[in-house]
Amino acid sequence: MENKNYTIKDIARMAGVSAGTVDRVLHNRGDVSQASREKVQKVLDEINYQPNVYAIGLAAKKPYRFICIIPGSLEFDYWHSVFQGIERAASEVRAFNVDVDCFYYTHADRLSYETVCNRACAEQTVDAVLIAPNFEEETLKLTETLDERQIPYVFIDFNMERARALCYIGQDSRTSGYMAAKLLMDNCKDGREVALFLNNQKDNPAEVQMRRRMEGFKCYLNEIQKDVKIYDVVLQKQNDEQNRCLLDDFFREHPQVELGIVLNSRAYQVATYLCASGRKLRRLVGYDLLKENVKYLESGDISYLIGQRPGLQGYCGIKMLCDHVVFKKPVAAMKYMPIDVLMKENIRFYFEFE
Repeated sequence: MENKNYTIKDIARMAGVSAGTVDRVLHNRGDVSQASREKVQKVLDEINYQPNVYAIGLAAKKPYRFICIIPGSLEFDYWHSVFQGIERAASEVRAFNVDVDCFYYTHADRLSYETVCNRACAEQTVDAVLIAPNFEEETLKLTETLDERQIPYVFIDFNMERARALCYIGQDSRTSGYMAAKLLMDNCKDGREVALFLNNQKDNPAEVQMRRRMEGFKCYLNEIQKDVKIYDVVLQKQNDEQNRCLLDDFFREHPQVELGIVLNSRAYQVATYLCASGRKLRRLVGYDLLKENVKYLESGDISYLIGQRPGLQGYCGIKMLCDHVVFKKPVAAMKYMPIDVLMKENIRFYFEFE
C-alpha cells in the first residue's frame, strides 16, 4: 500500500472500529476484543504502520522512575564507566519524563548488597530496574518481588539465568575466558609454565563472572592439549606489600614462568610489581580498560587487555528499559557486548561509544 502518514482516525475507518479501540491496541492498554484487535492489526500490517515512538513518549503524561542497583565506584574504575553510561542514557530519556536513581552497594559484600536490594523492594514508585547482580540468593529474592509487582528489570555485567530478566547486557564470560587463553598461549610450545593471578575473594559467591571466565580458559587449554603447567597465585585486593612478598617468593620458586593471566580488572597489580622488580613476562593478559591497566598496556608490560564496554552496558540498560516501558517496543532477550582485544598498537584508537 502507498506509504503515507496515517492518523488513528484513518486506521479506525479502515478497520471499521472506533478511534479509541485503535489507540488501545497501539498502546497495549485497556480491554479490546480479539476480533477488534485482529481487524486493527490487519490494517497495521497492510499499511506497514511504524509508530513515532518519540512522539508517543513526549505525549505521555505519566512520569517514570527507573532504579539502578550497581556497585559504588571510584573515578576511572570499571563501575565508574558503568555509571557514566547510565548518566548518559539518563540525560537522553529525561525528555520522556523518565527519572533515573542509582542505589549503590559494595561489590562482593553480601550485607551491603542485601541492604540495597531490600531498599529497592520497599520503594513504592518504581517502573523498571537495572541490576548488576551480585549474590544469587539475594538477587532471586529481589527479582521475585519485582516479578510479583510486574516491574521489568534488566541484568548487566553477568547473567543470572534462574531469574526472568527482560534482557541481559554484557559479555559472554566463558567465551571471553576462552579468547584470553588463546591470546596467552598463541604460538607457545609444550611445557610452558603459566601464572594464573587471582584475587583473595575468588571463592566468594559474588565472583560468578570470574569463575565463568575460568571455565572458558580451561576449556581452551583442554582443547589444545598442550603440556601446560599452571600455578594459581592469589593476590590481596588492597595489600601491596603482602603482594610484593608473595610475588617475590613465587618468581624465586618458579623462574621458568613466562606467561601470566589476570581474570579480573587488576592486571596493573602484576604489571606494577614486574616493573618495580625488574622482572618481565613474555606475555601478560588482563581485563578492562582501567587507567592503570591502559598505562601498562601502552608501555608493553601488559600484552593484551580484553575490554567489555561497561559504559555501553549501563547506557543500553537504561535505553532498553525506556524502549520497553515508555515506547512499548519489543526488546531482545540478549545483547552481548563485543569482546574487544586491545594492545599497545590500537589502544589509542579505541572509543567505547561509536
